[in-house]
Amino acid sequence: MKLSLAARHAKGKAANDIIFAASMAAVAKEAEIGSDKVTNATIGAILDEEGKLVCLPTVEKVLRSLQTNELIAYAPISGLPDYLEAVLTAAFGNSRPEGYLAAVATAGGTGVIHHAIWNYTDAGDTVLTSDWYWGPYNVLCKDMGRTLATYQMLDADNKYNLPALQTKVKEIFAKQDSLLLIINTPAHNPTGYSLSDEDIEGVITCLKEATEGNGKKAILLLDIAYIDYAGEKEEVRKCFKKISNLPENILTIVAYSMSKGFTMYGQRTGAMIGVSSNADVIQEFADINQYTSRATWSNINRPAMKTLALVYNDKGLLSAVENERDIYYKMIKARADLFTKEAQECGLKMLPYIAGFFLSIPAKNPKAICDKLHDYNIYAVPLAAGVRVALCAVPLKKIAGMPVKIKAAMDAVGE
Repeated sequence: MKLSLAARHAKGKAANDIIFAASMAAVAKEAEIGSDKVTNATIGAILDEEGKLVCLPTVEKVLRSLQTNELIAYAPISGLPDYLEAVLTAAFGNSRPEGYLAAVATAGGTGVIHHAIWNYTDAGDTVLTSDWYWGPYNVLCKDMGRTLATYQMLDADNKYNLPALQTKVKEIFAKQDSLLLIINTPAHNPTGYSLSDEDIEGVITCLKEATEGNGKKAILLLDIAYIDYAGEKEEVRKCFKKISNLPENILTIVAYSMSKGFTMYGQRTGAMIGVSSNADVIQEFADINQYTSRATWSNINRPAMKTLALVYNDKGLLSAVENERDIYYKMIKARADLFTKEAQECGLKMLPYIAGFFLSIPAKNPKAICDKLHDYNIYAVPLAAGVRVALCAVPLKKIAGMPVKIKAAMDAVGE
């Protein structure tokens, strides 16, 4: 038996991340035969048509123009005040919900998920999300002694499966008094699906009915990491009006990230935004999440926060950033349109894609398919129920012919 000095809760933990493993395999193949001969569809970041990592030019200009003090000084634990105000506009646009609001700076969107699990569930509790989900949700739950349960996100007609959600919510509430529900929308990772306004309304009604008059509490966490590449900026934000003035036993948390919208992936900057009809709930939200920040990373990246604040307080800078984002939104959309067209032509089934960085192909043996794709020098990510393709990272010229090869790989492994 191997010697272990770890605490009981830490024994046996190891981060075997399938996304980074797939990416490393692709990088190794590129080094062997050249990047022009390899299709790396694993990376969750925007690469341009030449395969170079994208940084929005205006964002880079603002960041590099900061004075030394703004680059190196500590920031307040809750975040810079001008950032905390500006991030509400960045998240909600013209659809800021009614009620009491507060924001706490976090280490990316992941920091929001961490704090929500730690501060709004108890040890042993079950957290709920859809069956297609971003893998770290499960890692975060396990690390904190929680369990992640799922419901079937789409029905037989590829529509949002509200009845499946209702059933699972009822089942969990039969065992515990509080529920954290994580919904990644719009431009869901890993499928590119987005809930409609009616779907969001159905989710809210489900939580209202499940918590009415019984002392139960619900936390609705909306992970909006990809919202800036989900469609017309105000249209995709209209759903936030639906979280206005909800019953006081329902708290909405919005997970905002600068990683995608500001192409600042490694700067690890985000914000946890609370929305409630009760002032005490929001004061508690600000207090306990600031405390947890102090107990984990202390404070976060000051220059990234200052960059967002400067952009959202200058109409010229904001217009430039939004125009640059639009270029890359259209670039990704063109890739998605070509992939979808060729998938339909060759009979490759895919989940409904609306917008975002990724699309997914349902499969019974995703790993075998991804391994077979290596014969074509194509690298994708095997998930539990299918294969994820990172449209954001694949130039249009490499999208051409890709669905046919994926279909061939599926046929070869007996799918």
